[in-house]
Amino acid sequence: MSGTFLGYRRPNGDIGIRNHLLIIPTVICANQVCSRITQLVPDTVAIPHQHGCSQIGADKQRTFDVLAGTGKNPNVGGVIIISLGCEVIDPEALAEAIKVTGKLIEVFDIQSIGGSVKAIQHGTELARRMRAQLDGMEKTAIPFSELKIGVKCGGSDATSGLASNPALGAAADSLIRAGGTVVIGETTEIIGAEHVLAGRCRTPEISEQLYHIVDRFEKEVERMGADMRGGNPSPGNIAGGLSTIEEKSLGCISKCGTAPIEGIIEYAETIPATGLYFMDSPGNDIECVSGMAAGGAHLVCFTTGRGTPTGSAVIPVIKITGNKKMFERMTDNMDVDVSDMLSGTLSLEDASEIIWQEIREVSDGKLTKAEILGHTEFSINRIGPSL
Repeated sequence: MSGTFLGYRRPNGDIGIRNHLLIIPTVICANQVCSRITQLVPDTVAIPHQHGCSQIGADKQRTFDVLAGTGKNPNVGGVIIISLGCEVIDPEALAEAIKVTGKLIEVFDIQSIGGSVKAIQHGTELARRMRAQLDGMEKTAIPFSELKIGVKCGGSDATSGLASNPALGAAADSLIRAGGTVVIGETTEIIGAEHVLAGRCRTPEISEQLYHIVDRFEKEVERMGADMRGGNPSPGNIAGGLSTIEEKSLGCISKCGTAPIEGIIEYAETIPATGLYFMDSPGNDIECVSGMAAGGAHLVCFTTGRGTPTGSAVIPVIKITGNKKMFERMTDNMDVDVSDMLSGTLSLEDASEIIWQEIREVSDGKLTKAEILGHTEFSINRIGPSL
């Protein structure tokens, strides 16, 4: 793989494949104001969430980190932070965390501005002015070696491990050979196959880190008195032909190819450049993709056999399937069909190239089906109780 695509070079040197104006509520109480502004100003996106207050410790820090990371994502050109004015997430600290990127940023609170109506009016004025500035930015040629992609699966069935995941894995290998970066997540989805990934870790220390995050998760499930088998494989996975968590996990890990794992990173942590990384993250589709976006991924390639419409607020999500019937049934949501691998009429190499062609076009500006339909899902993975 070689060549370039047209993207946005940010002040700090990062590159973006989109130029979003992001409206961030620091707390659930600001959600409606943020959402209303996006309705009034075209080409803006908000990330409403249920957090930001009554949180302490690591849970509070996680909310802060995900909001800051999403604002710093290179696909975001400008940010408006809107707080209520009395929550635990400090809006000024959040703004400072994002300002290091050099992008446009504004911040205000609803209580000081005089309530929801005035906040919507003020935010709308800011958004229109900032959107005009972003629209004046020019694209430049960017090498594909600077691309960071996440690989994710959801609504898996038997075709996922047999077709779409291996094809995506081959595409991931191509990007890494070209100097690019791939991140895989879903700690819950590698259980039973973690030894396979551990054997691919660059050093024994990285292998130990991988075993540690799996053990940490299993102990937390045990502490809750729960059984993973109640939710994984899911009812849909089982109906789609997956019988055990080990079978599901072996199919899942094939989507990250064969490259060595260069490091283990925490949820929403910045994704290093070059090579393959594992992000400790949940199997929940939206929470996992949101963590990758907060870590700086430019896009996510998402394989599915059962079908899912979900997207992301700030990064394109490319839907890939090996299930022909589902592709035809949910064509409005699917981007890539590699189901001919199962009939023997499409080789792994050719399926990989189909995926790469889609990645190239999406990086160059082509909208995914999720983007066209306005899917901007966002969710923060919690790690503690509310007060």
